[in-house]
Amino acid sequence: MTTSSSEQGVSLGMPQLPAPAYPDDVRARLEADGREIIARYPDSRSALLPLLHLVQAEEGHVTRTGQQFCADLLELTTAEVAAVATFYSMYRRRPSGDYQVGVCTNTLCAVMGGDAIFESLQEHLGVGNGETTDDGKVTLEHIECNAACDFAPVVMVNWEFFDNQTPASARRLVDDLREGAPVAPTRGAPMCTFKETARILAGFPDERPGAVEASGGAGPASLVGLRLARGEAAPARVVHPRGSGAPQNEPPTEHLSSHDAPQDTSASDPAHPAGPVAEEGE
Repeated sequence: MTTSSSEQGVSLGMPQLPAPAYPDDVRARLEADGREIIARYPDSRSALLPLLHLVQAEEGHVTRTGQQFCADLLELTTAEVAAVATFYSMYRRRPSGDYQVGVCTNTLCAVMGGDAIFESLQEHLGVGNGETTDDGKVTLEHIECNAACDFAPVVMVNWEFFDNQTPASARRLVDDLREGAPVAPTRGAPMCTFKETARILAGFPDERPGAVEASGGAGPASLVGLRLARGEAAPARVVHPRGSGAPQNEPPTEHLSSHDAPQDTSASDPAHPAGPVAEEGE
């Protein structure tokens, strides 16, 4: 005796309807941009990644309509496009906030305070991992290594670096983002919305005055090894523990890393110590 799928409590559902098309004016604009992107590559399929950024810049995430647009332009199947769009975490699969706030919780950032920062922001914002605040401003997520371990713990907002963070500084950061207050990354280009960031990642120029010049390069802590390899002598610096009463050197013009930064970090935050609080063997 066999039982039907309904008797087994299984719903096969209805086939998914085709994705709705972009309005004619939107499609015409996106197609002009898309053709410009495709022209950069000898093989049109190589343009898929920037095209996905392009449609993400339109709607804030990669929709089925966006995937269909990419498939049509590149003469691919939607399955081929979806396979790429769902592989990379930089492509959002559902609506998200104007500011993607990612807290690094990989090993070094975690032990330096990243886990405490993430937990603090979850409580402060009232959202979980991958969730967006009710005002649509901030999406919180924990992310993997950002190759900025010398500035741990690191928070990224729309892929811009905010170094040497603490739970308190991260809370101030998200509050400023939600209130529309000016926010400047520790290093890198000035802040813009996630949609604007996506268009830049699609390969279109950042036309904001001074934005390109402000983007800079690697931070000083990242370049110490290179300088030593070149035989460049680094100036001697003595950094005394905070509150020790010992005389301090003149404050540096630029901080090196979370281990000797002039501002508080998780390493100097009593409420969130960076390592074990007991001696070995206790």
